[in-house]
Amino acid sequence: MYGKLLAGMAALLILAWAPPFGRARDSATQSPPGTWRIAPEYVRLFAPRRAHAAAYDAYVSPLDLDAVMRQLAPDPALLHPPGAWTPAALLPSDAFGQTGGYDRWRVERLYGARRAMVARGPRGEDGHPTQAWTLISPYPDPTLEHLEPGTLLIVLDLTNP
Repeated sequence: MYGKLLAGMAALLILAWAPPFGRARDSATQSPPGTWRIAPEYVRLFAPRRAHAAAYDAYVSPLDLDAVMRQLAPDPALLHPPGAWTPAALLPSDAFGQTGGYDRWRVERLYGARRAMVARGPRGEDGHPTQAWTLISPYPDPTLEHLEPGTLLIVLDLTNP
């Protein structure tokens, strides 16, 4: 309940602070700082079906969420509105949302009684959000057969029209 509320509040704050659309996409095309590899297969799974594909990127790290958060802590581009970057244990449907093309039942079965640890927050320049980040650990493999022990990062580029 509180996870959805915090996520909604964070999304509203991000949208309220977002600069007008139409700026050139720059920061989302670079890998995030740390041990990440690009993983476009997760964009196809979890991004909204009707989304402009270029607005999303996905990355995976072998590190768990706590280690990733420690690695990201010194990043000056992380913005800290209330509730941002606070890990929360969420049901998979709350972690991955309802808009992607993934098989919700398979993902629910993968997690069983376990919750996904999720942290969300904005990154930006000069105090203005340019990206919305969602970090999820553990995360499903692309075939939805098993859980991977690392962290999935889904990046929404807020500057992409």
